[in-house]
Amino acid sequence: MHALSHEERVAIARLRALLELLPTALDRHLVEAGVTAFEFSLLEALAEADGNRMRLTALAARTNATLPRLSRVVSGLAQKGLVHKAACEEDGRATNALLTDEGARVYARSRPGFDAAVREMILDALEPGGVKRLADISYAILGRLDPDRRMAVTAEADVCAADPADAEGCPADPAGEQSAARAQGCPADPEV
Repeated sequence: MHALSHEERVAIARLRALLELLPTALDRHLVEAGVTAFEFSLLEALAEADGNRMRLTALAARTNATLPRLSRVVSGLAQKGLVHKAACEEDGRATNALLTDEGARVYARSRPGFDAAVREMILDALEPGGVKRLADISYAILGRLDPDRRMAVTAEADVCAADPADAEGCPADPAGEQSAARAQGCPADPEV
């Protein structure tokens, strides 16, 4: 094994700092909406899901979370009245998260602020072609971190790699239609 070069150490230090600072910075932009960036990602996934509901396991994959973390956060959102947990009608062993009307309002109210924060803190700092390079670099690292492709963003690499400009059908696109097209059996679980 070779020691990391100075350039490699700098790159990793910058990546660690980015991973440390970004969630908190996004959270600050969402404080008025009363949700964190991760809670926003859950509301977003439910708002875009068929019937505004998803099985917790599918929601965990969609938001790149572990099931224990997701379950804790969904319980917190349920206490705020933003989601409702219910047994899956098609599979009594599973639990669905359903977006409430109040959850839909909070999501709609927080969407512009989230988009503005992401644009201001990340996208506007990139040079032309930087968004694609960021996506490519992130995906290369994710491929190593999630070799079993448990997360939705890495689950169907071939779909995204075929034509990255074609966002439809790419699991990395939160508004992608691929999940609804694959849904069979339980409509709340696009992975069935």
